[in-house]
Amino acid sequence: MIACIGEKLEEREAGKTEEVVYRQTKAIADKIKSWDNVVLAYEPVWAIGTGKTATPQQAQEVHEKLREWLSKNINPNVAQTLRIIYGGSVTAANAKDLAKEKDIDGFLVGGASLKPEFVQIVNARC
Repeated sequence: MIACIGEKLEEREAGKTEEVVYRQTKAIADKIKSWDNVVLAYEPVWAIGTGKTATPQQAQEVHEKLREWLSKNINPNVAQTLRIIYGGSVTAANAKDLAKEKDIDGFLVGGASLKPEFVQIVNARC
């Protein structure tokens, strides 16, 4: 299962990103019995199909905060082993920089998966 979370632009601008993604993650966590087959996708709503994307640093910060939340509220093992991927206008141009971030485990790719450049996104972690 891929569970998607993310904030709207007005929530980000109001400094509520953490509050929103923690609330969304808790709603998901309340329904999960085993995290073995779960992938969490941070997909900021403001970046879906807009051509805008979080900077690698912004995405990393949210992923890192999610791991901290998971460690405190679920357990440290889940926090370390859960794949947290980034979605939100992932392109060949930004995939390599996003892939360098410690807590970004991969991508949820939308429209770019239909383009020839998709192979560059697939190979971004190489």
